[in-house]
Amino acid sequence: MINVNFDSAELRALIREEMRAALNDLDWQVRPLPPMLTRNELKQLLRIGNTKTSELLGREDFPVLREAGVLIPTHLFMRWVEDHTEWVEQNVKPFRSIG
Repeated sequence: MINVNFDSAELRALIREEMRAALNDLDWQVRPLPPMLTRNELKQLLRIGNTKTSELLGREDFPVLREAGVLIPTHLFMRWVEDHTEWVEQNVKPFRSIG
């Protein structure tokens, strides 16, 4: 049987070190999104091409502001994604509190 003991400071330092290493391995940087997304920002965010972007922007239920070019309100886009993400609702069990 293996018994490992850490005090809270050591455990926090270990977790912090591993989190930094994991974040450094990512090929993208986390940055806040602007209030309005452009067509290109939407493409980059979703990692999709021109055809799929055009399909999304052409949907009646997709939040797009055309009065100022093609702009997508970020908060409405996030709500749209949540409303249209069926797989998560069907396949992920709710999180339980541990403790």
